[in-house]
Amino acid sequence: MLTQEQIALVQENWKAVVPIKEVAAEIFYGRLFELDPTLKELFPDDMAEQGKKLMQTLGVAVGSLRDLEGLVPVVQDLGRRHVDYKVTSEMYSTVGQALLDTLEKGLGDAFTPEAKEAWTEVYVTLSTVMIEAADGYQPEEVSVA
Repeated sequence: MLTQEQIALVQENWKAVVPIKEVAAEIFYGRLFELDPTLKELFPDDMAEQGKKLMQTLGVAVGSLRDLEGLVPVVQDLGRRHVDYKVTSEMYSTVGQALLDTLEKGLGDAFTPEAKEAWTEVYVTLSTVMIEAADGYQPEEVSVA
């Protein structure tokens, strides 16, 4: 369970990521595709736009950590949408590793063991919500009449 101290630490770390968000997105996707090159086929060619979406989503999530009750439905919806993108529950651990590696590289000394633990807890919490929402979700078939 996330503590208030962990939330504060993640939010403080995030302030240091924001000025380098484009570079952080490049590092993230580079690391993600290094860890699992097959994931590249799930993404559009325009990775700059994808990076902006990632950083925006992370910013909203980090900014909303003190209101998990309000954040959960948004994260559940995100999890269901990822089914349409062909994301499987097994991919979440690779994404988590890429995120932690990116933060370590981007934040340097500010990414303390306590920060890593806090970010891990945030990621596990949110990805678990996404996976549970996606589990059993069937996208609606669009019928052409």
